[in-house]
Amino acid sequence: MTATKVSLAGVTISYRDSGGEDPHPVLLVHGMGGDGHTWDRFAADLVHQGRRVIIADLRGHGRSAHTSSYIFAEFADDLHRLCDGLELRELDMVGHSLGGYAVSLLAQQRPDLVRRVVIEECPLPRRTGDPIPMLSRRLPTWTELWHAVTSAVRHPRALIAFDRSMTTSALQQFRQPNQQWWDQLADIEADTLILVGGPGGMVDPVKLEIMHAAIPSCEVIRFKTGHSIHRDRYRDFAAAVMPFLMRD
Repeated sequence: MTATKVSLAGVTISYRDSGGEDPHPVLLVHGMGGDGHTWDRFAADLVHQGRRVIIADLRGHGRSAHTSSYIFAEFADDLHRLCDGLELRELDMVGHSLGGYAVSLLAQQRPDLVRRVVIEECPLPRRTGDPIPMLSRRLPTWTELWHAVTSAVRHPRALIAFDRSMTTSALQQFRQPNQQWWDQLADIEADTLILVGGPGGMVDPVKLEIMHAAIPSCEVIRFKTGHSIHRDRYRDFAAAVMPFLMRD
């Protein structure tokens, strides 16, 4: 797939599109600090199954433009405009971490557009009155380190192109209450699959249960790996996600 750049409300967003006649394309969205190449293996498997795959680089990542603002809602807005520009009527989405948050917002805002959504290891925002969350201090395992290093070697652009100025903004936003996001979970009509890592993951178990109960059609699958399930335990990830996306 060749990268294409498009201007969306003044922001240049890069994406790749496998093409094809699939009436329900699959949009893959990476996490903070990465880029769309994190999905290359899964995208190839989806294409082999006859699916049309679209892989986006979020603003400030990969081949997409750096911007002066990195509000979480803006990531979802970029994806929304990309879908409109590609004239997509209904699609499936898979998002990791920050990408999972972005696709969850789009599923809330456009229930008519999103048929199925996979949310992998998305740090859940605070509700009104929640304590400020603490980040995990667990050190990565040797396997996780190996996968991280080899991924960086294969695709160094992700590290080079990442706009590190968004890190402070992202942390501030995750520490601020976002009751609206919680209130709108019930608006998600898409079949929803939530993937949660084990030690080293970033999903609060108490909030997870509330999220699970709030989304009308929702399933949770837990893994023993850390934050990047699709990278560190690909076979387990694909075994869970592929049937979900491919079922009639």
